[in-house]
This record gives sequence, C-alpha cells and structure tokens, in this order.
Amino acid sequence: MTSIPPAKPVDPSAPTTILCVASYFKGNDFIDQCKKEGCRVLLLTLESLLGKPWVRSSIDEVYALPQGTPMTDRRQLINSVAYLMRNEDITRVAPMDDYDVEIVAYLREHLRIPGMGETTARYFRDKLAMRTRARDRGIAVPDFVPILHYPRIEEYLNRVPAPWLLKPRGEASASGIKKLHTKEEAWAAIHALGDEASNYLLEHFTPGDVFHIDAITWEKDILFAECHQYRRPLLQIAQGGGIFATRTVARGSALERQLLETHKRVIKELGIVRGVTHTEFIRAEDGTIHFLETAARVGGVHIADLVEATTGINLWREWAKIEISQGEKPYRLPPRRADYGGLIVTLAKQESPDTSAYTEPEIGWRMQDNAHHVGLAVKSDNSERIEQLLEQYEKRFAEDFLAVLPQAATPTA
Repeated sequence: MTSIPPAKPVDPSAPTTILCVASYFKGNDFIDQCKKEGCRVLLLTLESLLGKPWVRSSIDEVYALPQGTPMTDRRQLINSVAYLMRNEDITRVAPMDDYDVEIVAYLREHLRIPGMGETTARYFRDKLAMRTRARDRGIAVPDFVPILHYPRIEEYLNRVPAPWLLKPRGEASASGIKKLHTKEEAWAAIHALGDEASNYLLEHFTPGDVFHIDAITWEKDILFAECHQYRRPLLQIAQGGGIFATRTVARGSALERQLLETHKRVIKELGIVRGVTHTEFIRAEDGTIHFLETAARVGGVHIADLVEATTGINLWREWAKIEISQGEKPYRLPPRRADYGGLIVTLAKQESPDTSAYTEPEIGWRMQDNAHHVGLAVKSDNSERIEQLLEQYEKRFAEDFLAVLPQAATPTA
C-alpha cells in the first residue's frame, strides 16, 4: 500500500490567501492591491483568458478552467477549488465581474468562507429579486411582471401601457433587453423563449434621465457615493450604437440629495453589509426617482477611472481592502476630492486609436491598449466646463473614431 504523506501543519503566521475569480479580463487593480496588502493571490480564470495582460507580478499562482467549461459550472468549480485547497489555505474568495458574483457567493457558502452569501447576492444579480424586494419595501420601481403565470401577464399587458422591455433576469446592464410595442409582439417574444421564459421579466418602459451611483459600504454604512448621469440611456447605445458618456450630478443639489436618499434605502433593503456597488436609477417625467437595478461590483465601461479622476478613490483597490478584511479589521476610506467629471467611451474603427490631438488640461484619464476602443475622462472644479468638453468630444469622437457593432458587442455598465 502506498503511504500518504502527512499534511503540513497550519502556519498561523502565513499571509491571507485570496482567490480572485474572473470570467472576464478585469480587476488588475484589485489583484495588485491584494498583493500590496500582503496577501497570497491566486487567480482562477478561463483558459481563453490566460493570454490577457494580467498583473502577473502581483499573482502567486494562475489557474484556469478547461476549455469549454463555463465559470457557472458549479460542480466543476467546486471540485477545482476544493482540489486547490488541499495545498492552499484559501480564506477569501472575490469576484472580478458581475457574472462572477453569484458563483463566488455559492463558493463562499460551500467552503464556509466569509463574505456575501447566495441570498444577498441574488438581490444584486437577479433583476426580478431586486425589483420585488424594492417594491415590497416601498421603493418606486417601473411596473413589472415575471414571465411565469400567463393570466398575470395578460392582466399586466392590459393594464400597463406599451412599450415594455423584456429583460433577462441574470444579464448585466442593458444586455439582452428587447423593446416591445404591442401585445401581439410581447406574446410572440414570450412564446419564443420556450423553457427559458422563467428567466425573464416584462417591465414598463419609463422615459426619463438615467443615473448611476457608485458606492462603498462598510458594516452597512455608506461611506462613499458618487452620483453621475448618463448622457444617453444605455439601452439606446446597446440597441442602436453610439457614444457612451456620463457626467457628475451637481454636487449639493436637490437632485443629488434625492438620488442619494433613494440609494441609501435600496442599499439598506437589499442587505449588503460591506463592499462596492453600482446602482442605476431613472427620473421619470413626473420627477419620481425609480430604482432600476444594482450590482455588487465596480461599474463597467471605465466608470471606476472617472471616479478615481474626480475623487482620488480607486474603487477596485478599496474593494480589495474590504474583501480582505471582511469586518475582522477596521477599514477607513482614504481622503477624497470632489471635482466634477465626465467620461466618454466608444468603439473605434481603428485598432489602435490615437488621442494625441486631445490635449485639454482637464483630461485626467486616457484609455490605453484597448483594441478598437477609445475613451477619455475629464475633471474640473467647474461643472459647466465638463459639459462643454463632453459636447465637443462627442462630436469629435463621432468624426474621428466612432464604429457601430451589433448589440452583443456593446459594452455594459
């Protein structure tokens, strides 16, 4: 019989080992901050992403699921991580993308690792769960119905005026959304879903201005929250192409106060204890602020770069500190600024867009090494200057760079 070597004793002085789970290439600042905090850093990603420019100097070991195995394959993921834990004392697990939030919550619960569990994660991933919770707690949301009970759907279509949005419950931002204008069109779209229908909901299309709040929560207290307004709704860009842009809401204004108060209620009712969030709202034509959706991760489309340019707060790095601590050690938000800012990003017809002709001193961030994409963030203590720059840049970007691809290729926030 082959003898089994004895297990090594646990070293109480060993650094915290954190497993970063990434089904997309993102999170280098998070990974780098974990290393700066003294952690042993492991990256679990997909085989197709191994060639991406990960910050390898801050990663101790890189692992990949086999080609063709999705990160959502729970059995494969549990088996893989459990195997790693035979020799790695993993005590923290963190998601790098919205699509990883739920599977990481599942991992934490199975392995009994501290952090957001499945119940709370569902409120930050499932569009039906977050809307139902918010509505039940008295927070305004656009009228909706799950694609489950046909008589309820029929009643909804008769009661709520068109148009409606058919939304997948588990996709991020505007991905996979269809706009429907008649009952016949709605029922045809529902029937076409087949067995996937329960993974969708119908929502009233509410015209209005769309906002996002990017926040840091620590022990249920919101320590940091930045309000921005999209210049065009993401749905418009996702379905028709165009230039993505967002800008800071007037600081201290009645609108900012209204948004922050609604955001505070959402964060409280959805139950996040600590972490970063990206939450979207719409101001309807009657002035009511409606909650649209939220995510327990850093906002996409380089929103984090805008936030850092205007406040000095790097959301990825602060999230890393919080994930490592998990309430066992105190966390303090670094000093922050309060400039105004704007972000503009678009798909580019050039593989390597050249922005050297954009020389304004307000430019605080410039996209680098991102094929067929171009982006800038500007900052100023004058909100009117930000508006002027975005107006100019939208016209210049349209002439210099703009390319339009199908909906599936459009980035989401």
